[in-house]
Amino acid sequence: MDFIKLAASRRSTRRYKKDLPVPREHLEICADSARRSPSACHSQPWKFVIVDDKTLSSKISKHVVSGIYKMNSFASDATAFIAIVSEKVKTPAWAGGKLMGTDFSLVDAGIACAHIVLQAEDLGIGACILGWFNERRLKKILSIPRGKKVKLLVAMGYPEEKSVREKSLKPREKTVSFNGYDLP
Repeated sequence: MDFIKLAASRRSTRRYKKDLPVPREHLEICADSARRSPSACHSQPWKFVIVDDKTLSSKISKHVVSGIYKMNSFASDATAFIAIVSEKVKTPAWAGGKLMGTDFSLVDAGIACAHIVLQAEDLGIGACILGWFNERRLKKILSIPRGKKVKLLVAMGYPEEKSVREKSLKPREKTVSFNGYDLP
C-alpha cells in the first residue's frame, strides 16, 4: 500500500472483535516498526511492553481504563496492548529539550506510536492511542519499575467493522503554508 493511502485509511479503532486475538508475530512487527522510528539524537528512549496475555488484558480492562478513565472503556474489548515506557535519553537530546522547552522523549513516543498504528493498519489490525489511563495500576500489572513512566498505551485488536467514513480534515490552506506562516 502506498503511504498516503495507508495514512488516509487509518482510523482510531474503538470497537474490537473480542474473541479474535492478534497474532504475536503481528504485534512483534508493530513493535519492530516503532523500534525503527526516529528519535532525538537517536536516543531511542523507549521500551515497548506488548500485552497479548488474556489475563493481563483483562486486568488492564478492569483497572486501567475504568473509573475516571471510563472514556476509554472501549479499550476493554481490545485483545492486545502495547505500552510505551520511557527510558533514558541521551544527554544532548535532554539538554536540547531543556533549551527549547520541549520534552523530546514525548515527541519520540508519539512518533513511535504513529509507527505502531500505521503498521497495524497495514496488517489489518485496529488500534487506538491512549494517553488517559491509570498509569499506577498499569505499572503494577506489568511490573514496570517505579522510576519509569508509561508515556502512552496503544489498544489493539481486529476492528468490528472497517470505517468507510471519510476522515474530516481542516482545509489544506488552514493547515499548510509555504515559506512563512500565512504568506500567500
